[in-house]
Amino acid sequence: MTAQDSLFDDDEPAAGVAAPVAPDAPLAERLRPRTLDEVIGQIHLLGPGKPLRVAFETGRLHSMILWGPPGVGKTTLARLVAGAVRSRFIVLSAVLAGVKDIRDAVEQAKAERKNGRGTVVFVDEVHRFNKAQQDAFLPHVESGLFTFIGATTENPSFEVNSALLSRATVHVLKPLEADDLVQLIARAQVTMQAPPLTDAARDRLIGYADGDARRLLNAYETLAELAGTERSEPIDEALLEQALGEMLRRYDKGGDQFYDAISALHKSVRGSDPDAALYWLARMLDGGVDPRYVARRVIRMASEDIGLADPRGQQLALQAAEVYERLGSPEGELALAQAVVYLAVAPKSNAVYKAWGAVREFVKADGTRPVPLHLRNAPTRLMKNLGFGRDYRYAHDEAGGFAAGESYWPEGMGPQRFYQPAGRGLEQRIADRLAELRRLNEQAPSAPDDAPQNPR
Repeated sequence: MTAQDSLFDDDEPAAGVAAPVAPDAPLAERLRPRTLDEVIGQIHLLGPGKPLRVAFETGRLHSMILWGPPGVGKTTLARLVAGAVRSRFIVLSAVLAGVKDIRDAVEQAKAERKNGRGTVVFVDEVHRFNKAQQDAFLPHVESGLFTFIGATTENPSFEVNSALLSRATVHVLKPLEADDLVQLIARAQVTMQAPPLTDAARDRLIGYADGDARRLLNAYETLAELAGTERSEPIDEALLEQALGEMLRRYDKGGDQFYDAISALHKSVRGSDPDAALYWLARMLDGGVDPRYVARRVIRMASEDIGLADPRGQQLALQAAEVYERLGSPEGELALAQAVVYLAVAPKSNAVYKAWGAVREFVKADGTRPVPLHLRNAPTRLMKNLGFGRDYRYAHDEAGGFAAGESYWPEGMGPQRFYQPAGRGLEQRIADRLAELRRLNEQAPSAPDDAPQNPR
């Protein structure tokens, strides 16, 4: 059976306290918090009066989805919650489990209910369950047979069935802050009886962990074992690189070199050099950067630097991000490479990017102007009597589908020009079209008296 379970009996640790682990267990497991007070980070959920703290203190447990990146304590919190209410804790891995395992968990929960005990069913990576598997939980969550806790790194709005989502509270867990990881290193140092780290090595290790406690502890365990307990001098960056080798590479995540590499990739795309862009893409992925982060940056490049000069660039960037989500590494990285090459060779325009920045600054400085009456909708008789929609010219009824001379600006405000097409790629055609529309407007400075009126 793929489900793992534990029962908090009367002769086991008190509520909210996890059972001890073997001394030879991995460091991340040895340092897993045994009580709520040992948890580092997630103050927004565990601070005084916060949702999970209240659940612990009152024993009133609710079904929930724990959403957050890897290594931030989703499984730990689920175990502590189950211990707080002295319930059987059944673990299902959505990677391995199927409907049969869900049925087995249901039968165990029914048996526990007969004995007067509650059950917590924890589903790790719940987003990997399909709709039918997620639906199998619904009647039992609804009836209160067990408390459901799902953990996911993906947005529950897209990956969890709406019916299940409506029966569970979503708690968002955040990556651990640098100060949190400093505390974790201090605990690890005591446990491993290892020499201290230099400030530079510590900061490099924290940057490498990128808010992931498990990643930090796994790396630290390797580092401490290499250093040994007899080492007298502090652990420096040289030993850190020796211990982590290929994992660490030449820049730390969150440090200057990390952001320099991102900048180099973006500027290579903007500068239309596909080979340099591929080089920096490879450097980033080789250095351990999350490809999803790279995908988001590539989408931004498409909007900021290619824009309407080639709208297909943004489509390709979005498709590359989706392909990566489906395939993962290394296969999905090829889609990112294709998007980077396409954007690098595409015609460039930041016209919309500049226009959007300019109009936001203009609106912020200009204040709020009323919408002209002819541009307002008139869904009621009163609004029609007040003149809403009167004299509005329905463009589809005009010659060429264009109401020449019509104004769509607030009263007393002349036309503004925020968007200036770059004259490259598709934007050259857009520029020609805008020039023609402006010529028609100049020839018809005001709407003709017999212009069609339609308050739509």
